Amino acid sequence: MTRFSSSITDSLYFSKQAVFDGKKAIRGGIPFVFPQFGAWTFGPPHGFARIIRWNVEKSPERLPSGDIEAIFSIMDSEFTRSLWNSQFRLTYRLILREKELHFNIGVYNPSREDTFSFNLLLHTYFKVPDVRRCQITGLHGCTFVDKTRDNQIFQEGRDVVTVCEWTDRIYQNTQPEHIITNVVSGRKMRVQKYNFPDTVVWNPWQEKARDIPDFGDDEFPNMICVESGHVSSPVILLPGTAFEASQILQVLSKFDLLPGINFGF
Repeated sequence: MTRFSSSITDSLYFSKQAVFDGKKAIRGGIPFVFPQFGAWTFGPPHGFARIIRWNVEKSPERLPSGDIEAIFSIMDSEFTRSLWNSQFRLTYRLILREKELHFNIGVYNPSREDTFSFNLLLHTYFKVPDVRRCQITGLHGCTFVDKTRDNQIFQEGRDVVTVCEWTDRIYQNTQPEHIITNVVSGRKMRVQKYNFPDTVVWNPWQEKARDIPDFGDDEFPNMICVESGHVSSPVILLPGTAFEASQILQVLSKFDLLPGINFGF
């Protein structure tokens, strides 16, 4: 298992101040945002999926291919219905390879009568030596909502995006692939996504970092969030139907971009 975790999990950032008390989202890794993105009148910001305990449907198991697979799920409960009165079932299938981590997500509406809507986002924290040296591809020409400027809408003119200040942007209709340069040890990270039309880029920078109790004041240069999601508009799920989305994280060498990956799990 160590061989598998060395390249992928070591590329994920966790704050030194992160709290693992089961009461709030962990500041790092890949928190799961559902059914709400951002502030929520009826419950915690970014919804409840990142703070409740998931069921283990399949414990981590080595497949004949050598990959590691695990499956987790949540469904509506008295607690979730007190915040969001909908029947649902959400499954989260992970496949871990030596240099890849696959996410396959399914949201199901078991109701025979009721339609519901939701947001979904993988709030991925990447560990970086210096965020100012990172570059992100796949955003050129996209419109974005700039949450640091009163949610004004702009268009991205840069071929590669860099972060040198407080950044909180929702890029819309982004490319299905991003390359992030200068993650851990100077490597590149490829992010491939399916049915996630939006990409959020976030770093609190120094001033905002001071306002986050579970985030060190001096940690902002060593992380960047590049988050695949469906947040600009909600997913509307009719009775008896399902929504599926996928993401693949792949560690690349400093110099090479490897061939594309097929999403057929």
